[in-house]
Amino acid sequence: MSNPVPPRDRTDQPWRSEGAPPPPPPKRKPPWGRIIIAALVVYLLTNLVLTLVNHDDDTTISYTEFSKQVADDNVDKIYSKGDSIQGELRKSKPKPKDADGDGDYKKFTTQRPSFADDKIWADLERHKVTVTARPVVQERSLLTNLLISLAPMILIIVLWLFIARRVSSGLGGAGMLGRKQPPKPIEMEGGKRTTFADVAGIDEVEGELNDVVDFLKHPDAYRAMGAKMPRGVLLTGPPGTGKTLLARAVAGEANVPFFSASASEFIEMIVGVGASRVRELFAEARKVAPSIVFIDEIDTIGRARGGGSGLGGHDEREQTLNQILTEMDGFSGSEGVVVIAATNRADVLDPALTRPGRFDRTVVVSPPDREGREAILRIHTRGIPLAPDVDLAQVARITPGMTGADLANLANEAALLAVKRRKQDVTMPDFTGALEKVQLGAERSLVMPGEERRRTAYHESGHALLGMLQPGADPVRKITIVPRGRALGVTLSTPDADKYAYTEEYLRGRIIGALGGMAAEQLVFGVITTGAESDLEQVTNLARGMVGRWGMSARVGRLSALPNDGQQPYGLAAAPATLDTIDEEMRRIVDECYAHALRTLQEHRAQLDALADALLESETLDEADAYHAAGIPRLSKND
Repeated sequence: MSNPVPPRDRTDQPWRSEGAPPPPPPKRKPPWGRIIIAALVVYLLTNLVLTLVNHDDDTTISYTEFSKQVADDNVDKIYSKGDSIQGELRKSKPKPKDADGDGDYKKFTTQRPSFADDKIWADLERHKVTVTARPVVQERSLLTNLLISLAPMILIIVLWLFIARRVSSGLGGAGMLGRKQPPKPIEMEGGKRTTFADVAGIDEVEGELNDVVDFLKHPDAYRAMGAKMPRGVLLTGPPGTGKTLLARAVAGEANVPFFSASASEFIEMIVGVGASRVRELFAEARKVAPSIVFIDEIDTIGRARGGGSGLGGHDEREQTLNQILTEMDGFSGSEGVVVIAATNRADVLDPALTRPGRFDRTVVVSPPDREGREAILRIHTRGIPLAPDVDLAQVARITPGMTGADLANLANEAALLAVKRRKQDVTMPDFTGALEKVQLGAERSLVMPGEERRRTAYHESGHALLGMLQPGADPVRKITIVPRGRALGVTLSTPDADKYAYTEEYLRGRIIGALGGMAAEQLVFGVITTGAESDLEQVTNLARGMVGRWGMSARVGRLSALPNDGQQPYGLAAAPATLDTIDEEMRRIVDECYAHALRTLQEHRAQLDALADALLESETLDEADAYHAAGIPRLSKND
């Protein structure tokens, strides 16, 4: 199996790096805002602690209470400063009601009223109270007060040093401060990187990319000859064909650092962030050149400009695109940085991207042929125990049009099915079951009424019988009336060999076969149900393509009246008169095909009944059983 794509090192870093050396630790500016907030919190906590520490343990009492304690001979010593009196009792007493708090007290403070006319000194001498020269409650020294007042500042400095050390050492504090560490090298599992040995089924594309690999390996030979490598390579093709895997294989084959990013990850709400990230990405790539920069789904930001998507054309997407164009223009032949981009919509890219000097080489990555599919299956089943009855060549033959991602999913589904069935290895029935699940959908436990079940059997038999009788039609592989996905029944037909061009006769046969279910219901039951919805959608798309795109109508002519780029609304694609003609021709073709389907089924009614009866009895018929039940031999088998 191919190695997984390495993860990003930072959330604000929209690329992933593989094979790049570790960069030097950058100088980080202290995050003053966060430090100030932390300092305020420490200051408040420190003051709270100091308030608790400074709270004296003496109790303020009334002068009346003081006089009472002197009279009771319970005052041990006092210290007087003016009319203020501090003292200590011989025995603790409960706090009076007018004092703060509850409990007992021993040390006290009181205030002698100026109008008091008493014999306080005589009473103190009579009760042998010691009048001291020092305060009963000792005040802290000047040094102690200074240290306590400096405690918040000392704590703030210690906190700042702790944060600065974590930032410089690249530890977990980076998550608190916003910016993360710069990209670090990604060590692949077992130290093994993706190479062309992990890519199969696209040999012709691999041949074109070998030029890039050779240039990265031997740049001096190209410079000596005065040759310059294309600055950008654009990989285009349907989803799942292996464009990202190819880019990683080029980097692994040349053993150079690889930076990958999705174009959408550069876009932010704040204008200028995307352009800044592009500059940072290309700066990192230049530091470790020769290297490869891979941008996936570049059509996200690379669409043709001037569409009015932003005010004055200065939105974030266009600024990011302009920065990419500028960075690619800034390359010189000696930098050794190759930009590879992937897209499914090369037709919508800005012309400035595809001009010579930028993405001046376009490589089309198409779905693999039968041999390519077999090679891809062998790669994706390397870690799967296969039973002796598994024939990957047969699996490749019955999976035309599948991409590498589809085949990887098929192999995984087969392995999951084998585990579910408690097997020790994956067998051919597991692959067949996985293929049915992928193509037809998962089975549903739906109990249909007898009449509806019989109508579904005739519907699917109509599809299958017309597919068997129509010359050049795709062979019928399986018929089932077990509900799968959204369908009540499914007829699966796939070609024996890959097809790259379709004749008008073949397309008409596809339409006739798709209309077979509706024709069978009308012939047998005299009704039309909603079960033909998906069939009619397929018929409409085929007829529209035949008339409006592929020149298969004499009235419309040999022109493409309905471009398939999706950029123009249907009503604006051609003149109204042309669109009316297209609709009339579509209706004519569909009506002719439906009449042909009805006529054929009526002529072979006995075979239709026999196929429907066999389907009602078995619910599912494989290829051989289906042809045997209908009494029809296979017309052709191009193995």
